[in-house]
Amino acid sequence: MNIHEHQAKDILKKFGAPVPTGVPIFALNEIDEKVKNIKTNKIVLKAQIHAGGRGKAGGVKVVDSIEKLKEEAKILLGKVLVTHQTGPQGREVKRLYIEEASEISKEFYLSCLVDRASSKIAFISSAEGGMDIEEVANKTPEKIITTRINLANGLSKNDIAQILKPYNLPIESVEQAEKLIQSVFDALVNTDANLIEVNPLILTKDNKVMCLDAKINFDPNALYRHPDILSLRDLNEEDPAEIEASKYDLAYIKLDGEIGCMVNGAGLAMATMDIIKLYGSEPANFLDVGGGATKEKVSAAFKIILSDKNVKGILINIFGGIMRCDVIAEGVIAAAKETNLTVPLVVRLAGTKFEEGKKILEQSGLKIIPASTLSEAAQKIVEAIK
Repeated sequence: MNIHEHQAKDILKKFGAPVPTGVPIFALNEIDEKVKNIKTNKIVLKAQIHAGGRGKAGGVKVVDSIEKLKEEAKILLGKVLVTHQTGPQGREVKRLYIEEASEISKEFYLSCLVDRASSKIAFISSAEGGMDIEEVANKTPEKIITTRINLANGLSKNDIAQILKPYNLPIESVEQAEKLIQSVFDALVNTDANLIEVNPLILTKDNKVMCLDAKINFDPNALYRHPDILSLRDLNEEDPAEIEASKYDLAYIKLDGEIGCMVNGAGLAMATMDIIKLYGSEPANFLDVGGGATKEKVSAAFKIILSDKNVKGILINIFGGIMRCDVIAEGVIAAAKETNLTVPLVVRLAGTKFEEGKKILEQSGLKIIPASTLSEAAQKIVEAIK
């Protein structure tokens, strides 16, 4: 789960990381009251959306008066901001963040994340921070340092020194930076976050170290332990189909292809998407119905797939273990009849009660294309949508 910058900064601040003073704005009539919290002559106005690249897209403004702040806020609030992470459709700005301007001497990059490959916590640091960190990663990867931390051992002084090494900080700033690194580590571990990114981390002209921007992503499987964090969820920033899927505990991610997929098991879902690409098409989604889905859950999954107007055909690939193929068949038929299915549907069933499932599908009266293997199923659905 992602949260907004202002929410991420509030969390980092609770763990002791220094951040500029700022306040969120949800309506233009809030500005006069909330701007009283800002003590600098210059004010930074930031669009709040769940996407990077806001600065390049015109979503960050620096102003020197309340009048100018109001003018820019009026333009930004309600604007559709298009960045390299939003896609061409962009994201509507429904909240703003105003904060005190910082006098920047240097910009750095810092992130802390769960590194599943090594089963450790990884810190990534670079002296090249700011908007072009992606370009740094592509062109000069040697400027990016990764430090891996064994969670059982915790964060040592040597680890912190290694993380801070690329920054070449003045002596009077080192202790502040050490505390900041510890704060970021504590925040990641104690909130069950997958990622904390500070870009840029800055050194001010008076040698203070500060988090100028912040992004946090949380492990959705751990949110039941953090109702306070779950309350920060902004449904306006999520795909409506993904919101609907979460109501039924379905693992659904919308993609850009044309073949809708319904599969049980994440590994089988990935294999199904791969083989669709192998035969010349693109998956429209990742959808794992899980191992113990009910007829109602399967029906909901089917409707979610069909809510995507880009879907030209559907491939259902079920290997029944805990999941029974007859339950899948009943759910598919119920949803297909309710939605007046008009796109080709290929179904491959194997495993528990697959014979019963196949019989239910055959007797449904629907134009369902059967397949015995995954390869056959992929070939048939790709051919059917041509």
